[in-house]
Amino acid sequence: MHQRTLLAGTLLATALLLTTSATAGATSAPEDPAPTPPMGWNSWNKFACDIDERLITETADAMVASGMKDAGYTYVNIDDCWMAPERDAEGRLQADPHRFPSGIKALADHVHAKGLKLGIYSSAGTKTCQGLPASLDHEEIDARSFAEWGVDYLKYDNCNNEGRPAVERYSEMSEALRATGRRIVYSICEWGENDPWNRGRDVGGHLWRTTGDISDSWSSMTSLLDQQVGIEQHSGPGGWNDPDMLEVGNGGMTDTEYRAHFSLWALLNAPLLAGNDLRSMDEPTARILLNPELIAINQDWGGKQGYRVRDDGETEVWAKPVSDGSVAVVLFNRDGQERRISATTEEVGLPGADRYRVRDLWTGDESQNDGELGASVPSHGAVAYRVWAGDA
Repeated sequence: MHQRTLLAGTLLATALLLTTSATAGATSAPEDPAPTPPMGWNSWNKFACDIDERLITETADAMVASGMKDAGYTYVNIDDCWMAPERDAEGRLQADPHRFPSGIKALADHVHAKGLKLGIYSSAGTKTCQGLPASLDHEEIDARSFAEWGVDYLKYDNCNNEGRPAVERYSEMSEALRATGRRIVYSICEWGENDPWNRGRDVGGHLWRTTGDISDSWSSMTSLLDQQVGIEQHSGPGGWNDPDMLEVGNGGMTDTEYRAHFSLWALLNAPLLAGNDLRSMDEPTARILLNPELIAINQDWGGKQGYRVRDDGETEVWAKPVSDGSVAVVLFNRDGQERRISATTEEVGLPGADRYRVRDLWTGDESQNDGELGASVPSHGAVAYRVWAGDA
């Protein structure tokens, strides 16, 4: 843990140096709980229903000790399976007495004492995806419970929805949350079935799932990536496209594939919600999740989502405008062997200049060129650059 703390400190110091100019002048409405994509952790990808209050408290502790809190990871989110099989005598959701004997309020207090925020889960249906009590037609009482407990984030799923219109169901919970007076990030998880990017803001969402669930595999990650093409204009400060949570560190992909996963999710302004076991995170995983330069790209206050510039089959070029005038570029190789990928500064959206400053966002190496970007990209890998016109 001591080595990870030192690593985190070094990465954070680099982030502060690199992002001062990009974040200067950042403004957002005080009532906006998601001016930048939310960052944190969620229990589902690694633990599914195998959760309890000890896991959540230890994860909050590990988020601080590992440097993730200092890097911007804020939310400790409990997914499905936290609730008891029945509501209480007053019709309120209650925590499972065996898994969470101290209750959600005590858990929120622990998380808040660490300088973090607590997220919770329900579904816009009669039951959650795991068959536990959910919030359809119980929106007001459940929203009041969440607020009274000190919840800061709600992931609202789509299981057992009775075939009722999504806009109606998600609007009801949004209104109930707003009526509590507590600032709660509202994560709409209806799997992209009703083009939520077109109406997520209208129903009060701060982020909306654009896809089905991710799994810890290369094919799943790339499939979800493909579904982000063409919807980038619907994402921005206060409302974000969500291609689902990170699988970094869960073991189903290589570190090279995880670096590509993280590079692309950062470029997409995706919510950066880690899904690994933070208590036993190894150094390669920490280096990915704590990459300060890609976090800075993801959290850039201008909030413009990255987009696919070019698709050459097994190789792709992605770019994202950054608020200081630079452009983040990802050269992405889907192939089973190393490939040379190149792009021009013009096609990624940079203005004409005699020279360009190029920084590798994984190695920190800097160079200058006359407008040609290129690299040999490993199989299932990505190279990420930040490029400035001139000597900026």
